[in-house]
Amino acid sequence: QLRLVEAGGGLMQPGGSLNLSCTAYGFAFKMYWMYWLRQAPGKGLEWVSKISDAGDKTYYAESVKGRFTISRDNANNILYLQMNGLKPEDTSLYFCAKDRLPGVPKGFGSRGQGTQVTVSS
Repeated sequence: QLRLVEAGGGLMQPGGSLNLSCTAYGFAFKMYWMYWLRQAPGKGLEWVSKISDAGDKTYYAESVKGRFTISRDNANNILYLQMNGLKPEDTSLYFCAKDRLPGVPKGFGSRGQGTQVTVSS
């Protein structure tokens, strides 16, 4: 059964760092592009970052470029998001998601339940 389980969220002061993880179950993780998304209270779903199936291509939203780093461990089916220089506007529920199809990116499909990140002094 396909499952994506996020972890690592919490409360952090501005300028701090968090490392989110997402463990994948029930599908061939290494064959799929993977995504991080976020949703702030009262706002829509926002794409944050994506990574190729092999992990050699990464892309970021302008709002997080230079501060966040996406990576993956295909041997253990884990996706990561290292978040540095956190800002209050990064406060959101963060989700990982898999691509709809294996191989070339076609857009995100199934996602996990999310992990809450709150940035506040």
